[in-house]
Amino acid sequence: MAKTNADIEHWDVENEDFWERKGKRIATRNLWISIPSLLMGFAVWLMWGMITTQMKNLGFPFTIDQLFTLSAIAGLSGATLRIPASFMIKIAGGRNTVFLTTALLMIPAAGTGIALMNPDTPFIVFQALALLSGIGGGNFACSMSNISTFYPKSKQGYGLGMNAGLGNFGVTTMQVVIPLVMTVGIFGAIAGDPMQLQSPSGTLIGRIEAGTDTWIQNAGFIWLVFLIPLAIASWFGMNNLKVVTPNPGHPLSAFGRILGLYGVGLLTSIAGVWALQVLNMWLALPLTIIITLALLRLIPGDIRPNIKNQFAIFSNKHTWAMTVLYILTFGSFIGFSAALPLSISVIFGNMMEAGADGTFVRVVNPDGPSALTWSWIGPFVGALIRPVGGWISDKVGGAIVTQIISVVMVVASVATGYVMMLAYNSTDPNAYFAPFLTLFVIMFAASGIGNGSTFRSIGFIFNQQQKGPVLGWTSAVAAYGAFIAPRVMGQEIQAGTPEIAMYGFAVFYAVCLVVNWWFYLRKNAYIKNP
Repeated sequence: MAKTNADIEHWDVENEDFWERKGKRIATRNLWISIPSLLMGFAVWLMWGMITTQMKNLGFPFTIDQLFTLSAIAGLSGATLRIPASFMIKIAGGRNTVFLTTALLMIPAAGTGIALMNPDTPFIVFQALALLSGIGGGNFACSMSNISTFYPKSKQGYGLGMNAGLGNFGVTTMQVVIPLVMTVGIFGAIAGDPMQLQSPSGTLIGRIEAGTDTWIQNAGFIWLVFLIPLAIASWFGMNNLKVVTPNPGHPLSAFGRILGLYGVGLLTSIAGVWALQVLNMWLALPLTIIITLALLRLIPGDIRPNIKNQFAIFSNKHTWAMTVLYILTFGSFIGFSAALPLSISVIFGNMMEAGADGTFVRVVNPDGPSALTWSWIGPFVGALIRPVGGWISDKVGGAIVTQIISVVMVVASVATGYVMMLAYNSTDPNAYFAPFLTLFVIMFAASGIGNGSTFRSIGFIFNQQQKGPVLGWTSAVAAYGAFIAPRVMGQEIQAGTPEIAMYGFAVFYAVCLVVNWWFYLRKNAYIKNP
C-alpha cells in the first residue's frame, strides 16, 4: 500500500483541542482548493446554455430542438455522474479524487473549443462533448462528500455552505465570462479565426450588434486557464484522510477506480438519453438512476464491497427525507439556473399584438430584455447567500431555516406563475419584467439559504461514514432539476400556460414543508431541528 505525505492517519475534528491545534488549518487549506475546483466544474457543466444561444446567433446548422438537446444531455449526464461520484472519496481518497476529476474537465473544455472553431463540426461531436461536460456536474458529489469529512458537526453548515455556495458561483461566472471572452481574440492564432454574428447578442456590458467578430471557441478554451493550475494545486495541497479512506492505495490504482465509476455513469447517461426518446421523462429518469445503481453493485474487484457497504444509506429513512428537501433547495437552484434564460427569451422576447380581424397573435418584441444580460443575477444571489444559510443554521438549527424558506418558495412560486401568465398574454410584457426578475431572485435567495440549512442537517444527522455518500446521493437526485425544470417550463410555455409549471412547483414545495415538519420539527420528531 502506497503512503504519501498527503495521507493523514489521525483525524479527530470532534476533539476541540485537535481541531484548534491542527484540524482547522488542514480543513481550511483543503476547502480553499476545493472551492475554485468545484466552481470550474459548474462552469464547464452548464456552459452549453450560453454556448447554444450564441451558436444560434452565429448560424450553426442545427435546429433549436437540437441546440436545447445539448443542454439537456449535459444536465442528464451531470446528474447521473453524481451517483457514482458519491462513493469516490471512500474508495479512492479526497486528494486523488479532486485532482483527477478536476483534470478530466480539461477534455470537454478543450474539445468544445476545438469543435466550435468549425461550424461544420458534426452534431454528434457536440453531443459527446456535452455528455463529457457532465463530469463537472458529477464533481459536486465527490467534492461535497470530501469537504464534509474535514469539519466537525458544529461547523458543517459553514464548511459545506462555503464549498457549495462559492462553488456554485461557477454558474454566474460562466454566464458572465462566456459572453465577454467571445468578443475578443484573447488566444490569438491558436484559437483560429472569428465568426460574425448574424443576429444581435447581449453581454453584461451591453448589446452586441450583428456583424461583430465573435470567437465562440473561447467559451471552451477559457477554462483551461484555470483548470491547469487548479489540478496542480489539488495534487500538492490536498489530503486523503485515512479514517475515511483506510486504503486509498497507489494513486494510479485510485485513478483506475475513479475512471471505472465515471465510466459506469457515462454509460448509463447514454442509456438515459436514449430512454428519453422512447419513454416519458418521469419513467426514463428513475430508470436511469436504477440502472446506474445496479451497475455499480456489479463492479468487480475491491470496489464492490466498498460500494455495498455504502449502500447502507438507502435503508435509512433520513436519506429519503433529506433527498426530498435537497430537491427543494439545490434542485430549485440548478433547475431555475437552467430554465431562466429560456423563460426570459420566450416570454419577454415576444408579445401579443392585435391583428386586423381583432384577434391577438404573438410577434417578436423588438425591445425585449436579453437573457444573456439578465439571467446571471438569480444564480449569483443564490450562490452568494448560501454560506449565510449555513452560518444561520449552525446557530438556530437547519430544520427551522428549511421550514421558513419552504414557505417563501411556495408563495414566491405562485406569484411568479401569475406574473408569467400576465406577461405571456400582454401587449407590453416589458412592464412585467421587473417583478418577474425580482420574484425569481427571491426564489434563488431562498433556495440558496435552504442549501446551507440542508447541508447542516445532513452533516448533523449522519455519522462520518454515511454523511459523505448521503450528500452525494441527495445532490445527484436534485441535480436532475437541471434537466426537469427547463423541460417542464418549456413545455408549459409552448402550450401558452407558463403559470402551470410554477403552480406545480409550489405544490411540491408545500409537500416539502410537511416532510420537514414531520421528520424534524413536530413535537415527537425523529431528530429535533438538526
